[in-house]
Amino acid sequence: MKKGIICYRSKYGAAKKYAHWLREALDYECKDTKVITGMELKEYDTIIICGGIYASGIKGLSLLKKHINELVDKRIAVFCVGASPYDQQALEQLKQANMKNLKGIPLFYGRGAWDEGKMSFIDRKLCQMLQKVIANKDPKTYEPWMKALMEARGKSADWCDEQYLQPLLDFLKKK
Repeated sequence: MKKGIICYRSKYGAAKKYAHWLREALDYECKDTKVITGMELKEYDTIIICGGIYASGIKGLSLLKKHINELVDKRIAVFCVGASPYDQQALEQLKQANMKNLKGIPLFYGRGAWDEGKMSFIDRKLCQMLQKVIANKDPKTYEPWMKALMEARGKSADWCDEQYLQPLLDFLKKK
C-alpha cells in the first residue's frame, strides 16, 4: 500500500499551488484528477482531493464520488479553494451542497486567487453579471463572499497562503 496521494483539479492555478505545497509537506504523490483512475486510488492509504470552487461546486470531487464505495478503508479529506475569505457558514453550505454522500469526510478551505485577465470569457461574464446583481444590494447586507467579489472587481490578487493548509495537516497527523 502506498502512503498517500493528492488529487487536484485547478482551473486557474490556485488549487494546483496548494496541492504542490501539500506534496512538499507530506511527500505524497500529486496528480491531476484528469489522469488518475479509481484503480490507482485504491493503492493509497490516504487520499486528498484538492479543488477549486466554481459556481458552488468543488472541482475534482466527482472523482471521489465516483469511486467512494471502493475506498471505504481509506483516509480521505477534501481541500477546496475559493476567492472569498474563510467563512464557516459558507463552508458548511458548501459541504451540504457537495458532500451529501461523503459523510464523515472532512472539508478544509484555503483562499485562492482572482485574476479576471486569466478567466475564460464565460467565467468573466458570469462574474460581471453577479457583480451587477450584488451592486443593487445594500453593502451592509453583503455576505463575506459578496463583499470579496465586489472588492475584487477589476483587480488581480493572490491570497494563497500555506497557513491555510495547517488544519488539514493537523488532521492528517491524528490517528
